[in-house]
Amino acid sequence: MADIDLGAFFEAEFAEHAAVAAATAAALAEPFGRLVGHGVRTVRAGGKILFFGNGGSAADAQHLATELTVRYVRDRAPIAALALTTDTSALTAIGNDLGYDQVFARQIQALARPGDLALAITTSGKSRNVVLALQAARDLGVVPAALAGKGGGDLLGLADPLLVVPSETTARIQEMHITLGQMFCGALERSLGLV
Repeated sequence: MADIDLGAFFEAEFAEHAAVAAATAAALAEPFGRLVGHGVRTVRAGGKILFFGNGGSAADAQHLATELTVRYVRDRAPIAALALTTDTSALTAIGNDLGYDQVFARQIQALARPGDLALAITTSGKSRNVVLALQAARDLGVVPAALAGKGGGDLLGLADPLLVVPSETTARIQEMHITLGQMFCGALERSLGLV
């Protein structure tokens, strides 16, 4: 076993987390407000919010869609939300028949309607399947929004609103994504007068 100063490691991780959290709070209030505004308009118009991403971001997509369809703070009317990461038959069929780059775009084309909100979650902003899905969303009149990091990658000029966590560290970006995602759920249900 490698010799590691666990106390120093622990302190350094929390220090980096706190620094990224402070930078995120300073940078993203305006695009966060626009994201919530789009969410409110989508739900009030009878639309839905579609979440998607790869790996840990796929787990966040599933988590956040559930917060909206079930509840976030307390019992309330459900909010229409889907995670495009959970239908294994769709994911494997699309991946096998059309290619993995199409796993989210094809579902957007099938399920999304103008006025819906497509919310991608990606640490790099460079995942081809995420980029293609947001392009498909935009083409359909669906709001192409994203949570990203590492400067935004290929989502610059595509996703709007685009919330780019000011960090290059995947773990810190993911921590901010779930924080921003849960804040989105809380702000949405309050803005809709559901709690």
